[in-house]
Amino acid sequence: MTPDPKPESVRDELSALAIEELDAACALTWVEMKRITPWGDTFEGFAPSGRQVEIERRYLWAHEPAGGILVEIEVRDPAAREGAEARAVLCAPL
Repeated sequence: MTPDPKPESVRDELSALAIEELDAACALTWVEMKRITPWGDTFEGFAPSGRQVEIERRYLWAHEPAGGILVEIEVRDPAAREGAEARAVLCAPL
């Protein structure tokens, strides 16, 4: 039987996945993001290790800078009771 991974490695994997998902979420054009903000979605996915995770993606209006969009990603492993977040604030193009 393989021992459970250390909590640090679970957090590291979830953090890396959150950053990867944030990159994908920020790949939308400004027009696409503006059209769907405010919006959020939660879906199931798999971490590189094969563990099942929940991924939540949110597009929210940012207060500063005014008119900016806050993109938030949360990746959770309910079985390990661990999670990680990544976020970015995007400004409107000039």
